[in-house]
Amino acid sequence: MNDPRRDGRKVIAVSERESMPYDVVIVGAGPAGLSAAIRLKQLANEAGSELSVCVLEKGSEVGAHILSGAVIDPKSLDELLPDWRDQGCPLAEVPVNDNQHWVLTKKKKFSVPHIITPGFMHNKGTYTGSLGNLCRWLAEQAEGLGVEIFPGFPAAEILYNDDGSVKGVATGDMGVARDGSHKPDYAPGLELHAKYTFFAEGVRGHLTKILKPQFALDAECEPQVYGIGVKELWDIEPAKHAPGRVIHTQGWPLDENANGGGFLYHQANGQVALGFVTWLNYRNPHISPFQEMQKWKMHPAIAEILKGGKRVSYGARAISDGGWQSVPKLTFPGGALIGDTAGFLNVPRIKGTHTAMKSGMMAAEAAFAAVAAGREGDVLTAYQDAYDESWVKKELGVVRNVLPLVEKFGDLAGTMLAGMTMWLENFGIRVPFTMKHHPDNTTLYRADQMPKPDYPKPDGVLTFDRLSSVFLSNTNHEEDQPIHLQLKDPSIPIEYNLPLYDEPAQRYCPAGVYEVVGQDEGDPKFVINAQNCVHCKTCDIKDPTQNINWVTPEGGGGPNYPNM
Repeated sequence: MNDPRRDGRKVIAVSERESMPYDVVIVGAGPAGLSAAIRLKQLANEAGSELSVCVLEKGSEVGAHILSGAVIDPKSLDELLPDWRDQGCPLAEVPVNDNQHWVLTKKKKFSVPHIITPGFMHNKGTYTGSLGNLCRWLAEQAEGLGVEIFPGFPAAEILYNDDGSVKGVATGDMGVARDGSHKPDYAPGLELHAKYTFFAEGVRGHLTKILKPQFALDAECEPQVYGIGVKELWDIEPAKHAPGRVIHTQGWPLDENANGGGFLYHQANGQVALGFVTWLNYRNPHISPFQEMQKWKMHPAIAEILKGGKRVSYGARAISDGGWQSVPKLTFPGGALIGDTAGFLNVPRIKGTHTAMKSGMMAAEAAFAAVAAGREGDVLTAYQDAYDESWVKKELGVVRNVLPLVEKFGDLAGTMLAGMTMWLENFGIRVPFTMKHHPDNTTLYRADQMPKPDYPKPDGVLTFDRLSSVFLSNTNHEEDQPIHLQLKDPSIPIEYNLPLYDEPAQRYCPAGVYEVVGQDEGDPKFVINAQNCVHCKTCDIKDPTQNINWVTPEGGGGPNYPNM
């Protein structure tokens, strides 16, 4: 990987900051950003032209902040790099060969027959493995083509031209103390100027939140809605390991006040990836998605697989669940949204890597054509047009009513209705309605109106507490830096959230970042343990008054996932 301050590239001093020019700057080294970078270089090579491409990554390395289940449809990878199976790509190690879907009650499981689910739900031709490791491999391919990748440099600010078009981004300053003063190792951020800037920030991107209202990108779409996925990686007994087996669950332990489900994937090296997703439209403020996951592991069918095993990694991240009707306008003067920051997840398939990659490839093709034609800073209408005609939009359209049906009618009836619409849409029979979404921060009921769930006390063998879990995520932030979890109004947590909702941040955060202390003494105070943050963005999404604003911390901070 490169360090833009030390690679010998010509820099231009602008005030205190230096600047570097590129044809295309990409914010985020996830599957969408890396696919866009690779496609841009492929097109330049095919045309025999030069094209400078830079990718910024806030994690300490590519893959450090990447977390997914993951079962991956290779459709876009086949298009981007057709020989990937023969080039040492880690994803090729474990093809899916056994697909199971369980409905759980407290003590029993019922398997859903394949015959009643649409074919695209069967995971035929997919692979299971670490999305982080796939991104590391994609980064190697990108660098081999001449892409410059700068890990540890978060994009913290959007830059604009005089006409209002996006000019590029600036990285965050390094060595700033919590009080705003400059420490001895202070270094100002770097400006990266581009003809086009792609924002591939992942879920609830910090800069994308600014771009959407600024360019009215979400003026004509439904609000984005989300889930929170809590994941663990386990080494299990060899006799219980079945490489390529994937299991999805619905039902217990969630009740009528919440929706979601679990997954357990048998991957390489005797490991299983398992996790639990709680949709963030839940109503009960006493719910803890982390503890729902721990409780789920106590189901006899799950516990039996894990018995005798050892937990080796932990992480969490939010998931964009809105789908077809929540995808915003993708282009604006000088740039585009790609990947999960726009939201291309197919909810019932629990897959978004292939759609994210394809979005990056479509944006790359539009930007290359614009640069080749001598245009810069305009609107990449070719990208929006390509998406509107793509298999990505068609695939999301088939499943567009699944989440709102389950939300409206409950797990059993909603699932049956959703299945009917998927079958009809799959056969080309257009269902004549598209249901709406409601922002996740608006769904909570008062705490005194809702029951408190019965969560297990951690046993340290099968179930665990949050702090020991965060330790396994290798999360680290420099403590003497500005807190990257900003309160718009510091009084709201105690004066509003606490009496109404028993301050839900104490429970929806999967990393123990938020605490209310001094309550027993009659002097409650809201504490933010920002150093614990795993960058899942749940607080930014679920806070009832949208009082918490997640911004990028100092470069390299956050989790360091090895193979999640």
